[in-house]
Amino acid sequence: MKGSARAVVIGGGVGGASILYWLTRLGWEDVVLCERADLTSGSTFHSAGLVGQLRGSLSLTKMMMNSVDLYRRLEQEVGLETGWHEVGSLRLASSEERMQELRRQAGWAKTFGLPLELISAAEAQELFPPMSTDGVLGAAHLPTDGYIDPSQLTFALAEGARRGGAEIYTKTRVTGMEVARGRVAGVETDRGRIETEVVVNAGGMFAGEIGRLAGVNVPVVPMAHEYLVTRPSGLPLDLPTMRDPSLLVYLRGESGGLVMGGYERNPAPWALDGIPEDFNGKLLPEDWERFDELLQNAIVRVPDLENLEVVRLINGPEAFTPDGEFILGESDVRGFWVAAGFCAHGLAGAGGMGQLVAEWIIEGVPSLDAWEMDSRRFGRHYASREYTLARTIEIYSTYYDIKYPGQERQAGRPLRLAPTYARLEELGASFGEKSGWERANWFEPNASAGDESLRPRGWAGQIWSPAIGAEHHACRETAALFDETSFAKIEILGPGAANYLEHLCDNRVARDVGAITYTQMLNARGGIECDFTVTRLAEDRFRIVTGTAFGQHDLAWIRRHLPNDGSVYAEDVTSRLACLGLWGPAAREMLQPLTDADLSNDAFPYMRAQENRRRPGAVPGAPRHVRGRARLGALLPDGVRTSPLGHDLGSRPRPRAACRRLQGDRFAQAREGLPGVGRRHHSR
Repeated sequence: MKGSARAVVIGGGVGGASILYWLTRLGWEDVVLCERADLTSGSTFHSAGLVGQLRGSLSLTKMMMNSVDLYRRLEQEVGLETGWHEVGSLRLASSEERMQELRRQAGWAKTFGLPLELISAAEAQELFPPMSTDGVLGAAHLPTDGYIDPSQLTFALAEGARRGGAEIYTKTRVTGMEVARGRVAGVETDRGRIETEVVVNAGGMFAGEIGRLAGVNVPVVPMAHEYLVTRPSGLPLDLPTMRDPSLLVYLRGESGGLVMGGYERNPAPWALDGIPEDFNGKLLPEDWERFDELLQNAIVRVPDLENLEVVRLINGPEAFTPDGEFILGESDVRGFWVAAGFCAHGLAGAGGMGQLVAEWIIEGVPSLDAWEMDSRRFGRHYASREYTLARTIEIYSTYYDIKYPGQERQAGRPLRLAPTYARLEELGASFGEKSGWERANWFEPNASAGDESLRPRGWAGQIWSPAIGAEHHACRETAALFDETSFAKIEILGPGAANYLEHLCDNRVARDVGAITYTQMLNARGGIECDFTVTRLAEDRFRIVTGTAFGQHDLAWIRRHLPNDGSVYAEDVTSRLACLGLWGPAAREMLQPLTDADLSNDAFPYMRAQENRRRPGAVPGAPRHVRGRARLGALLPDGVRTSPLGHDLGSRPRPRAACRRLQGDRFAQAREGLPGVGRRHHSR
């Protein structure tokens, strides 16, 4: 076994094999893969193998399309069968809402050049003869989808990697990770140490365990996923794959028989206290009681299934994530990469995923916008096993549900609460959630002042309120109060802070104290990595305010580029500071009675920040010092609460009276009718 390598991939499933293959294709020959048992012995070998290309985002769809491109040519390239069957796919609609979903998908598919067409129930039956058309209104047919043999694909990718110079070590268990000064230095195995500066955690359901060796949280939960295989019964060999989301099931052909599985409402997470050390190449016991719901649903669509002989019910653990998306990218530990959490569509995405990750490692930036899959999207609250589990179970059990624009998830809530939360509840807030934070989308009592006739047609109007329009008018015509506490806040401190930010930001940010600058941080290609405002608080202190979901990502980017001489320090202060924004033409007039400071435009111009003292007695119980921004807004040094489901994020709850009163009598005296307004007026 080698003592050193340019990169070490951990995990011999289809994901790890694909990354290894693409690293060699892109010119890295000195790479190795370590697998604790044998190739495919984790979750890969028991995958159902469906490959569908059209997804809910541009990047994910392109990744799936790149997979199909690879699967078409790989067999000829390496001389091994891959089991690729380009038989097409059907997605059925059994309600008008589902038909509307298919129409939207058809339009979406055209933007990629995918030949998806809408067909009738009878036409779908011609393609899939055993199906019943009862209740089916129509279907979407994509002839370039299909299915693939998971083991054959993995061995073909491994062969391609070997030809490119890679070495594969099976029965080699990773036992430790050497991390020095915040970056990977080596991998310890039960066969010796491998010195390396790049490690890829492609451990599948073992990814969380591997991550902990490097001090990295990888929030995956093994979910027991079941499907059955019937004995061959003379069915056509070119049956397309078929999904009936209303019935929660999928089917495909298998040697003249059928494979049938789905996503039940009562899923079964597995091995929450740790995966047994000897769980290699194994399945879980058949669970017919849990599977029966799906079986009865499938019989509705394929009545002959009731009489077909079942060869076996496959029950195997698959790694799912709390948001149903892959976890890809470099972690907070430099050189430690993650490629895990494939959520049962790892076969569909493996080829394109391996290409994306390999390009990202070699070139420093991904070729696609990978934000929705970026490992840095998960905040510290996902260190809570209870929260991660609740969110993951929700993802699995709603896998086939229609997701309307603006639809909010419910599991694990409430978790992170601003000091204003109780008051917002009293005011009738309709809450949404982002990165664990409860945020007011709108205030339903304001609906009576809105116009119901403005409700958008179709999907866009499913989750909507006339209050949105009323709150827009209030903000444009008078003023409105927004709770912005969820926005991530990062402080950059130290004697080198100004020069550091000038180097990293594309705008000039080292202006005079009190200046606010809107800027970005760019990657080597000129692409935008971060987008935020920077306020200079002192000669050696700056505060960055960025989007709620971007705090973890932006902080990781900032820390990645910190100088090694200790002259600059970056700190997440989100939970230390509450934030209220007062916006509108009457904002200055309303805020003026609360402070002795001059809030006129001449004294307090646009894009400036200053620390003001409140007028004595103006807001009983409020902090004496308030830092204001001429947008107008206020940052209040108040604590942030978390629910028992989450971890303590380092903040101590403090009285919420200041924020409650700030929305109360004094503002009412300055301008009657000041509304609270919700997040549907913002994109972040």
